[in-house]
Amino acid sequence: MKNSACASLLLLALMGPSAAAEPWRDKVTAFAAGNLKHPAWGFSHSQRDYALAKSLAAADHVTLDEDVIFAAAYLHDMAAFPQWAEDKKDHADAAAEKIDIVLAGTDFPLAKMEALRAAIRTHMFARDPAGPEARYLHDADALDWLGAIGVARLIALADPKGGKPTAPDMLKRIQDNMKLVPPRVVTPAGKARVTPLVAEEKAFLNALARESDNFKNL
Repeated sequence: MKNSACASLLLLALMGPSAAAEPWRDKVTAFAAGNLKHPAWGFSHSQRDYALAKSLAAADHVTLDEDVIFAAAYLHDMAAFPQWAEDKKDHADAAAEKIDIVLAGTDFPLAKMEALRAAIRTHMFARDPAGPEARYLHDADALDWLGAIGVARLIALADPKGGKPTAPDMLKRIQDNMKLVPPRVVTPAGKARVTPLVAEEKAFLNALARESDNFKNL
């Protein structure tokens, strides 16, 4: 991974300032909007992660690097898509290595590439983030698995033709996330959001149980 990152940085450096003229934010936004289409981890998820990461940091009076948090929020799941996925490699690790596909030829600051890669590598709730952008992206991504939006994301993954994953499979994922995600939230503002989001999920599951004969008729 280190060799890949170094090679990517060298490639960008060799391109020189004249080649790195395309506004990186425009390219990232167009790439994400045009290519990352998925009901659970597509463009809208990136938009939510970006907004929530900034909101959490503001609540904690923490200043985030705007370049890093924007690029990380919009590119962190790119390797969850087949075009950029790698067998036997976590999508977070693969994405951290492949962001150059999007950022090459742009004016993204080279000095911030490693902070960007670090934030992408540790965005999943099971990983341990270091640095402000990594921590707040991590928590925004974790919280997006909870509450009404977390329920909506997981239900959207059920196979509409009755195959796998089924609605009961997604019910278990919702219940698992309610247990697994909260302990992994690391920031003060993130922790403050957990209880009301879990309460939303409990209310939904209670209503769903009443209306499905205790989940038997899903």
